[in-house]
Amino acid sequence: MLPLFPGLRFLLFVGWQVAAATSAGTYLCSSSPVNESAVCASVKSVSQEMLLKIARGQGSPCSLTFGQYACAQNAWLQDLQDDFLISLYSCLASKPASAMDPEYSILFFSKYDAKKLVTALTMFSHWFSRVPLSLEWNMIFINGLWEKMLQVPDIESLPVLSQWVHGGLQPFLVEPKVFACLHTKNVLCDTFQMIVAALNGIYSDLPVEEQRNLYAGIKYYLTQNGSNQKCYSAAVPGLNSTAWFANYLGSFLEHATVGDLQLFGDELTLQKFARDPVNIQMISNLTLLRETAVYYTSLLTSGPGFPLSSLPDRFVCYLSPSAVSNLSRDDALSLAQRISKNCPLNLTRRGITRENAPSTLTAEELQVASSLVSKFEHFPPAVLHALGQAAVGLSVSSIENSISDKDLEASIPVLGEVRGWTAEQSSTIINKLLSSGYQILDGESLAKLGSLVAGLNSSTLQSLPAEVILEAIKLPEFVQQLVTLPSALRMTFVEKISSSVDHPADLVKHIPDALASYVPKSLLVFGEEKPNIQDLNSKMWTREQAAMFFSDVIKAEPDFSRLSQSVLQGFTCADASAVEAGRFQELARVMKKKNVKLGEDQLSCLVKMVTLHGIPKDLDSYPKDLLLFLSPSDYAVTGSCRQYFANIGKANLDILQRESSHRKQLLLEALACLKIPGTQVNKESAEILGQLVCDLGGEYIRNSGGNLLKLLSQCESFLPDQEEAIRNVISSGNTTFGPPVVWSTYTLNELSGLIPVFDHGILQKIPKNVLTLWLKTFAHDSPLSREQLVPIVEELLPTRHKRADGCPPGKQITETVLNDDLMPVYYTPEELHTCLKNVSLENYLPQILTYPFTVEQLAMMKRRLDETYPDGYPASLFPKLGSLIAFITPEDVSKLKITSSASLATLLKSQPADYQASAMIKRYVDLGNALDTTALNAIGTKYVCLLNATQLNMIDSNSLKLASLNTSACSQLTKDILYAKAKHAFSDKHYFPAYYQLIKPYLGGAPGVDLKALSKDKVNMDISTFMNLRKDSVMSLTPSEVQGLLGMNLGDLVKWQNKSPIREWVRTQKQSELDKLHVGLTGGTQEGYINIVTPRFQTPPSASLGTVAVTFHLLPTLLISSLMMLVLS
Repeated sequence: MLPLFPGLRFLLFVGWQVAAATSAGTYLCSSSPVNESAVCASVKSVSQEMLLKIARGQGSPCSLTFGQYACAQNAWLQDLQDDFLISLYSCLASKPASAMDPEYSILFFSKYDAKKLVTALTMFSHWFSRVPLSLEWNMIFINGLWEKMLQVPDIESLPVLSQWVHGGLQPFLVEPKVFACLHTKNVLCDTFQMIVAALNGIYSDLPVEEQRNLYAGIKYYLTQNGSNQKCYSAAVPGLNSTAWFANYLGSFLEHATVGDLQLFGDELTLQKFARDPVNIQMISNLTLLRETAVYYTSLLTSGPGFPLSSLPDRFVCYLSPSAVSNLSRDDALSLAQRISKNCPLNLTRRGITRENAPSTLTAEELQVASSLVSKFEHFPPAVLHALGQAAVGLSVSSIENSISDKDLEASIPVLGEVRGWTAEQSSTIINKLLSSGYQILDGESLAKLGSLVAGLNSSTLQSLPAEVILEAIKLPEFVQQLVTLPSALRMTFVEKISSSVDHPADLVKHIPDALASYVPKSLLVFGEEKPNIQDLNSKMWTREQAAMFFSDVIKAEPDFSRLSQSVLQGFTCADASAVEAGRFQELARVMKKKNVKLGEDQLSCLVKMVTLHGIPKDLDSYPKDLLLFLSPSDYAVTGSCRQYFANIGKANLDILQRESSHRKQLLLEALACLKIPGTQVNKESAEILGQLVCDLGGEYIRNSGGNLLKLLSQCESFLPDQEEAIRNVISSGNTTFGPPVVWSTYTLNELSGLIPVFDHGILQKIPKNVLTLWLKTFAHDSPLSREQLVPIVEELLPTRHKRADGCPPGKQITETVLNDDLMPVYYTPEELHTCLKNVSLENYLPQILTYPFTVEQLAMMKRRLDETYPDGYPASLFPKLGSLIAFITPEDVSKLKITSSASLATLLKSQPADYQASAMIKRYVDLGNALDTTALNAIGTKYVCLLNATQLNMIDSNSLKLASLNTSACSQLTKDILYAKAKHAFSDKHYFPAYYQLIKPYLGGAPGVDLKALSKDKVNMDISTFMNLRKDSVMSLTPSEVQGLLGMNLGDLVKWQNKSPIREWVRTQKQSELDKLHVGLTGGTQEGYINIVTPRFQTPPSASLGTVAVTFHLLPTLLISSLMMLVLS
């Protein structure tokens, strides 16, 4: 079996980065055998005594060179201890490698006893399991180790191979670049097949990353000559087996993408492979990537003659609609039962969260369900029970007309277990049940509804006794359903629960976790009541909610490690006085361990407290985001500047504003630290920069070629010069991805984050079939939004022809078309409008509006809706408008019947433009509706600044108490009105620590007298809140009062002293008083001088100009009089 292992040697060393790594570092590798006489001729000899001293710990391992160890006699090396390799590596890694070191490596390890070496490697592996090895010494060591391994008896047995590959060599294999160490061998296909079989035997024992690296080597071998169908030929005996996937990929198929499969063979050949019984048996036990599973299923079912009964159970989840179109009723029921049993629910698709998605099922899953349901005309309980999950394919019409009231009620237990109902389906079922006499009398009858509970409307839920709700939420099966409810319904549940309890501790105890984040923060102020830490820890809170009780929690629980991530995120500067100064470092370490995410103000405060007594020496034990507020010099006590910026690159850089001076300075310091010459960044430096790559200017992107593209594809947004540079680099074709004209779907997926940057010039060069396949296969799981996918659709749209009457032949919009993600590419805007004429569009809007229609196509849909509803859209259509909301005009809004706060919330949830939102709010108010808590939460911080004085004065303080708003971006009038209301709303909390957190969003309207009172409460106000205070209120404060407000943040005044209102405040203060603050503020009034601040007058009406003129005329006289009185006194 020895011929197997030269091939294995090749495989493990060519890895997925072989092409890039071959030119870098392969000189460190050599081939066996080694001429010992020639290699050792110039090496100074070493005595056995010297080696014995080192073995006994009486001499330093670093006293000898690698060559001296390699050229020593075999027997002498056996005296070395098992931990000697650790010491040797540590000595060598600090030195540059020489051209002879690869030879020394082969010679040294060839003299080691195999069993002793395995023991030494196991110890070495454990020691370096978490420490990255030097790349060049990694390659040198493994060069010799591999040659030694090939000489080991029984190396072809799986136990021995596993011991070497997985145990001893693991630290070396985690770096893919070492896979380029040995030259490509001319390995035969039958030999390679044995290699895969050997590796397949240890597959399940390998870490996932190592599995990926090995798969990359396999893929490289199978595609290295650029031709498809390597190791397969129907006409060549020995190469004609269609069990190709099992033979040449094995379990490593779990890491194959659709693009990979298409590299392995053409469509017809892949279909032969897919249908081979050996392959089918193998994949039934594998977990493929989702897109690969979909593609594999289509290979099985797209051609004739494949019975669905032969399809492995886990692959029934990926069936296409065409595969189930011709089933009999019995076969349809049988398949439906398999789907219910084997298919887990997809929680998200195309980056849309469950809450925002119209359905948690993909278009294909819905269409398959619809196809199965279409086999039946009526739905008695037995059929509904057999359909199970496939009942989600029931149309609204079928629910209303094909299920009797009696059968529907009898089928509640079955229908309540179905996942993925649309809002219209569930509400139709619930309304039919209630109208037929079904009563919700207790918690059990409510819980019995299961997933159908989402069909309840808020008014029905409000009418239920609170006891029914409290009873239902004690049932685990009901609590599971709360996760799927729309926001408005969750808020109604919270209102019912909170109205039935008197104390925050009881509310926290009873509220289910799925509803916890909807509890108004003002209801979580414990005051004199002691919180139950266990109850708080068991729920997921928002940062604002946790801030309400954080100070109470840390008083009750001194051990920070016992607090949950959710509770710890509530830390604020206002709580600093509740934490002993010496314990802030402990708090920060716990936050790191629990991966607590903090905001800018929280981090800025925490770093001040952590460094209060000097910079800690273990900054790596603190949250990475904390380093954003420190410098490389601060980090020097912990590590190098390279380590500092490697951590910064992994931190959440978006905490700092994109164009802020702080963030720009970080990038400049990083470039200096990495000693990047000019504007060219190599891959190694780019990896260290991490997210900072997103801030590199256009010149860096251009001059770095393709080195930055993968990292740039992970950036959230770009500046115009960056976008232009990215297009230049891609258009040049001088990258590892090649020119767009040769891209595959895999390439496009690798760069999918850059798709929004691509212009027509790039997109038109990408093959149309690649764009289409990517949209169909990968777009579901892409984080790109519908709008960002539109440019691809525009490239694929059919050519516009002369407008014809009626829908063109073959383009009728059927249910199949409506359930097809690629629907946008089939129709021009004009065709879409014409062909939608006979479609009940409103029934399909939630689904099709997730497709990437162009602006022109969406406008045509809006036009079709207008023709259907000339007198205005009904309220039932509001939740379905989605992206069509952008086309709503003020005239349209004037026709809308926005008669409830829930309707207003539904419309505003679609995030209309300000002018649209303003019109909607006005329409709501004009119809006589109150701005209650639901309406205020719907308006939210995003739209609160649009309210006029009349609307603001309509707000009741009790409603504001339960809402969550922030007025910092609003006009001063808005701030003033809402502050007064908020002060009244929270007056009963005034003496509790949480009061500051409640009133903080409204402080921009606080008068000076209230700020003076607040300065006595040690609130440690952050500088951004201070900068947003009323200018006249700030001007009324004394230095000591400002110190009382800012507390530990007082030093931030210096950074902002040239900005209003701090600039004006400083000028009116005595410098001697400012000096007492000890923060370095300058510009105050010197003793003996009068500081005159020029007032800013509004332009007066013409009638009063004379009065103003007289005032200015007398001003010099008044000043002279004042000065004379000072002199005389």
